[in-house]
Amino acid sequence: MNTDPIADYLTRVRNAIKASHRVVEIPASNLKKEITKVLYEKGYIQSYRFDDSSVQGTIKIALKYHPVTKKPAIQKLERISTPGLRTYAHVENLPRVLSGLGIAILSTSKGVMTEKEAKTQNVGGEVLCYVY
Repeated sequence: MNTDPIADYLTRVRNAIKASHRVVEIPASNLKKEITKVLYEKGYIQSYRFDDSSVQGTIKIALKYHPVTKKPAIQKLERISTPGLRTYAHVENLPRVLSGLGIAILSTSKGVMTEKEAKTQNVGGEVLCYVY
């Protein structure tokens, strides 16, 4: 049994990028689907598909690379809030990643979103991870 499914999700994506894979397949959950949608909207992944043919389902993510230099769009994925130590941020002190060049993904009462969207909607929440 996996105790931290979000860390497993981030590790699978991180390992696929290190191995220069084009597609990575991950067991699905609603939170993972929302994180995937945020990564797609912000341009960190090329595309994704949810496959609900099995009981749990899977997420297939097509990773994004620069066409000339072959560098991945995601340079670093960092888990912040863990099951042993939850990290929350109030709307006044939402984190800025790489002086605004990266994104922090938050789980709020209004859904999963970036720190910029949370600031505009005036909500805080649990800081899941940093992406840049």
